Amino acid sequence: MQHVSAPELAARLADPAQEQPLLLDVRENWEFSTCHIAGSTQIPMHLIPIRVGELDDDREIVCICHHGARSMQVAAFLERNGFSNVTNLTGGVHAWAVQVDPSMPKY
Repeated sequence: MQHVSAPELAARLADPAQEQPLLLDVRENWEFSTCHIAGSTQIPMHLIPIRVGELDDDREIVCICHHGARSMQVAAFLERNGFSNVTNLTGGVHAWAVQVDPSMPKY
């Protein structure tokens, strides 16, 4: 599993020459509605096993949660299930709010 910092991910997302990853937010609905990175797809962690078939195993997937622990578990699950290009956002949306977008609500 790869890891990416919030500033590194922000730079990638801002670069139109880079292939854009799927931003997979694994937080609960209330967390996602509080704040999220634009363009994220939300599938709560507990639904990943039954919705894994919706994910493209040929595309890079960046897993996102609040601080990075749940997303790391999901990234490991995806790797165990044949996904080879999985990245975890270190520090989650909290790191994004602190390091990239200070206007993002924190909780």
